[in-house]
Amino acid sequence: MKRFHSLSEVRSELTAGTLSCRQLVEYYLDNIERQNGQLNAFLEVWADEARAQAEAVDAKLAAGTAGPLAGMVVGLKDVLAYAGHALQSSSRMLDGFKSLFTGTAVQRLLDADAILIGRQNCDEFAMGGSNETSFFGPARNAQDPTRVPGGSSGGSAVAVQADMCLASIGSDTGGSVRQPAAFCGVVGLKPTYSRISRYGLVAFASSFDQIGPITRSVEDAALLLEVMAGPDAMDSTVSQHEVPAYSQLLTPAPHYRIGYIADAINSEGLNPEIRQALEGQIELLRGQGHVVKAVDFPYLDFMIPTYYILTTAEASSNLGRFDGVKYGYRAPDATDLESLYKKSRSQGFGAEVQRRILLGTFVLSASYYDAYYTKAQRVRRLIKEKTDELLRQYDFLILPTTPTTAFKLGEKQDPVSMYLADIFTVQASLAGVPAISVPVGEDAAGLPIGLQVMAGAFREADLLAFAHGLTEGVTA
Repeated sequence: MKRFHSLSEVRSELTAGTLSCRQLVEYYLDNIERQNGQLNAFLEVWADEARAQAEAVDAKLAAGTAGPLAGMVVGLKDVLAYAGHALQSSSRMLDGFKSLFTGTAVQRLLDADAILIGRQNCDEFAMGGSNETSFFGPARNAQDPTRVPGGSSGGSAVAVQADMCLASIGSDTGGSVRQPAAFCGVVGLKPTYSRISRYGLVAFASSFDQIGPITRSVEDAALLLEVMAGPDAMDSTVSQHEVPAYSQLLTPAPHYRIGYIADAINSEGLNPEIRQALEGQIELLRGQGHVVKAVDFPYLDFMIPTYYILTTAEASSNLGRFDGVKYGYRAPDATDLESLYKKSRSQGFGAEVQRRILLGTFVLSASYYDAYYTKAQRVRRLIKEKTDELLRQYDFLILPTTPTTAFKLGEKQDPVSMYLADIFTVQASLAGVPAISVPVGEDAAGLPIGLQVMAGAFREADLLAFAHGLTEGVTA
């Protein structure tokens, strides 16, 4: 069976009768069987359930009652609640835990007749940029298994890259959908904050977290966003904005005003081959008649410290619920309540999660709250205001997704160097605006390069149309 690029290709064969959903599921299960032992993308495969779902969808297709995602085989990052299924956030802390309910985004996928095939590896509690903090070991890049797939949605990106499913649903706090998409040569979308309900998403940093799709095509990303987005009574922070038919609005405008952040492209830490690829895209866009100008963004050096102060503070609060008492891992050698808390959390959380909890607790402490947390909130406001100002002047901002292509497993031992890998993705997260990473070529070693595009809040329709034009070789 051929590798499908989009759901529309799958649906054309389903309509022609040359393919069934059951055959499609068997194809992906076979790919998982052959590759997952090396790539470690899936933590659990729901083979029998996927087969049963496929047969049910085939029946609906025959009856003409199938939903918009019929034929789409989807994997879920291990931070999304699905009733009766294990939910561990790739952590020992949630060992043995099964979700008691299904999150809104996942339920909407099921209601639209998506076929869910399994639970995917990620950095522990979505904290990491390489998928190396997972309790289950790292996922590996299918292009070169000695290299990381990115994180935290690394297993989700590898699964799409290696054709183990057509699409994955990840989460993006500071680049956790976009960075692995760039490293794996696929499409990764972070919607506007609040565009998709967070009900059923294990919380890392609640004012940043957003569910987003990882796909092979922009049209599939648009369709998945269309299905998952919208108001939800279970999430008081979700937007009440109307959800456009994104999948029907993928024709780009003839001309756009596009800004690129000069300091990002001229950054000393940017891989020269990525710089060359981006400069090539800039010239291509100019040649197509778009206005493309360099813009000044004076806060580039402040974004990483601001992001990590705020997200660790929120993480220290959100992860307080994992105490060894109510559910998840409980230290077997505890002797009293205090030792139960200490030992359960020390043994249950990995080193990176502990580091972030400690850092977050420190910046929230009475002596340092104003010096760090309050100041970071002020800087976030400046970053958001400047980003919004630029996005009023320009339709889009373009910049690299990552400073390098996929690095070697174990290469970044220093936490700060790992944090700096997020330098280009955290801006959209701090500002709460939508951003997408699309593949724009490869380096000399054959490793994928990603281009990131940002748009104004709730302008996903424009963003997806532009990105669709980029990936299809046209922007008009």
